[in-house]
Amino acid sequence: MNFELTHIPERDNKPRNNGLTMMMDKGLSWRQAENFVDANAHLTDLVKLGFGTSYVTNDLERKIDIYKAGNLNVYLGGTLFEAFIVRNKFEDYKRLLDKFKIDTCEVSDGSIILPHDKKCEYITDLAKNYTVLSEVGSKEAGIFISPAKWISMMKGELDAGAWKVIAEARESGTVGIYRPNGTAHVALVNKIIAKVKLENVLWEAPLKTQQVWFIKQFGTNVNLGNISPNEVIALECLRLGLRGDTFFDFLPKEINTEFH
Repeated sequence: MNFELTHIPERDNKPRNNGLTMMMDKGLSWRQAENFVDANAHLTDLVKLGFGTSYVTNDLERKIDIYKAGNLNVYLGGTLFEAFIVRNKFEDYKRLLDKFKIDTCEVSDGSIILPHDKKCEYITDLAKNYTVLSEVGSKEAGIFISPAKWISMMKGELDAGAWKVIAEARESGTVGIYRPNGTAHVALVNKIIAKVKLENVLWEAPLKTQQVWFIKQFGTNVNLGNISPNEVIALECLRLGLRGDTFFDFLPKEINTEFH
């Protein structure tokens, strides 16, 4: 960091297994990717090229190489995986990963109906050669998945070889683990972490209020995703108690008593 402050919560160094920040790239140019890496690579672990943006992005290979040169794990959005699966192109999908030298991938079924055992087969197959993130939850508003099913799917996908399971929220933050108004399904989240290790879950949290909630509930080193490119530094300030929403969360009691 640029100077010293006491009472700053400890963050694991990269490469890390906890406290992951996943940035969602919804169509940055390679020049914007360069700027992002320059400003944010030290704070970012994963970059997701959202949904099917990689299909239409100019200079895709160049952009991927820029992220990789910044020691960022870049991967293609789960919706693109589903686009290949629904067309019976799984082997083509793996060839695509190899073409761009991508060693991380996402398996999801948020847009298509995919039997869970088949989804786990894809995870196991991919996990032989790639780091797999699997996404749980529907992208459709109003679809209810019971906590028991969330837990069962997450545990099954971790057992199948997933490195992390992603709790679905979309880029809007209004489905999956969130209510339509963007607030968390608290009971659902608590039931999940009672059965699934917190370090194994990456919570999609595109909105600041959601990021604050997860940090207050589970601490600095909670895994958060779908962070917009211009919010990564702001999120790190939330994690470190250097923003109003979490300012007093990591300070000792005597400071809280005097100033809060």
